[in-house]
Amino acid sequence: MKFETTSIEGLIEVTPDKFHDSRGYFFESYNYNSFKEGGITKAFVQDNQAFSPKGVLRGMHLQHAPYAQAKLVRTLKGRVIDAVVDLRKGSPTYGKSHMVELDSETQKMLYIPEGFAHGYLTLEDTVFFYKCSNFYHKDSEAGLIWNDPDIELDWGIKNPIISDKDLKLSTFEEFTQNYR
Repeated sequence: MKFETTSIEGLIEVTPDKFHDSRGYFFESYNYNSFKEGGITKAFVQDNQAFSPKGVLRGMHLQHAPYAQAKLVRTLKGRVIDAVVDLRKGSPTYGKSHMVELDSETQKMLYIPEGFAHGYLTLEDTVFFYKCSNFYHKDSEAGLIWNDPDIELDWGIKNPIISDKDLKLSTFEEFTQNYR
């Protein structure tokens, strides 16, 4: 496996080694020892999967401590633009964002530490999968509105399909005032 650090501390892009033959391909999507060697030691307690047609934007979501979640995300089928915003108190990259394309061909994954808002836009019909380091806790939910200019996310779309709930998320300024 290849572990690539990003410009945001703790945020790691992971590309598995895929083995192809006449029957198809094989790869390990998660191996604790390999991930530990790559700098990822979080234990995962919950797996989630979602299907979304092309043009759906989900996010930007997070859970507050003590229910904060680290995530390992990837696509099982399709392609997405995956995005995160660093919302860790005291982080030198607080408010900085990172975007990466994840697809089912390369099976590239993104490890997202606790304290990041996370979302994704489907570029085609997609099955999205993610591991979480903590259980879902409704009362700890928070997030950022997807199109806030202060978080500098260029989704490349003007009118995604988005839930009413996600349309009511905080701006970065509101989030900073309420939770920083």
